[in-house]
Amino acid sequence: MIARAGTGWQTLMADLSIILFMVTAAALSQAGPGMAPAASGPSPRSEPIAVYRTGKGAPPLAEWLGAQPRDPRQMLTLVSTYRPGRQAEALARAETLARDATAQGLMARIIVEPGTGDATATLAYDHTTPETARDLPSTGQSHSRGEQS
Repeated sequence: MIARAGTGWQTLMADLSIILFMVTAAALSQAGPGMAPAASGPSPRSEPIAVYRTGKGAPPLAEWLGAQPRDPRQMLTLVSTYRPGRQAEALARAETLARDATAQGLMARIIVEPGTGDATATLAYDHTTPETARDLPSTGQSHSRGEQS
């Protein structure tokens, strides 16, 4: 018996991969403008340039923010965690931290999730301006550098 080359499971997987690629490409080519799939999940976050943790001996958030360099591309992400039954406390803590950030002129993203019951703030280059935005999935519009609608 002579074994034929290329008749294994690898060939079958390659054929299925090509078919999947062709079907996906055909579906995307027929989608009209503004029909792009919405991004799933939260927006990606970049690596933090500074991290603040609440706790004993920590300065107030406003003081810590005052010592950080400023850049319009920066966004402050506030993460307030809570233990079971203490969600209201975490929400109040996040609100207080957000007010401190707003007083310093920073836009803040707030995340409240189950955890250890502490709060952190991270400063990173996450802020998207019209100059850096590439796609707005909710409206189907896109902005290029220097263009506004």
